[in-house]
Amino acid sequence: MSATDVLLECRDASRTFGGGPTAVVAVQGVNCRIRAGERMAITGASGSGKSTLLHLIAGLEEPTGGTVLRSGPFSAQDVGMIFQGPSLIPALTVAENVALPLVVGGASEETAHAAALAALRLTAIADLAEHLPEEISGGQGQRAAVARVLALAPRLILADEPTGRLDGVTGQRVLDTLLSAADATGAALVVTTHDPAIAARMTTRLAMHGGRLVDVQEEKS
Repeated sequence: MSATDVLLECRDASRTFGGGPTAVVAVQGVNCRIRAGERMAITGASGSGKSTLLHLIAGLEEPTGGTVLRSGPFSAQDVGMIFQGPSLIPALTVAENVALPLVVGGASEETAHAAALAALRLTAIADLAEHLPEEISGGQGQRAAVARVLALAPRLILADEPTGRLDGVTGQRVLDTLLSAADATGAALVVTTHDPAIAARMTTRLAMHGGRLVDVQEEKS
């Protein structure tokens, strides 16, 4: 891919929390690129820095060293973040949960509802649109979280341990949903995981240890 395909690039990106002798260096001098249509896994044990790196990529944290460069204008809707748990609002239906970020962003309720239903169809849970979160399973809830991001039509989807609270079979189904949805929309997908089976399904695999990028594997097309 050419340089014009690059959505985002980390150049010696670092993130330190606190200062002095108690400072914690979470990410140290990371260099990586995310290209349009990328399928990337960031692996590592708990505390390795992978979630902090994802937050730097998302713009949820600012680097204390180095830079995170984005190609062209990036709006809040261009980056969608999926967390380990679905974080659905109990009093809202699945469809209302999926539509909420669009409504908050200024879309009409009609437009947001239509986008939510389309996203729920992509994630194969449109039949659950009027259910409350307590009425669906953990795997279905995580698919609703995927749909909530897809409704924004982002160019980049970031998923922080999206299968971490699910059993192996359900986790693979959620990943199937993520990959299919990313393929359908053309979005790049970056997933943090400690599960080798999840990482193996990505074409680019980064491994982190002690806040540093220690290995890069990229399959050739």
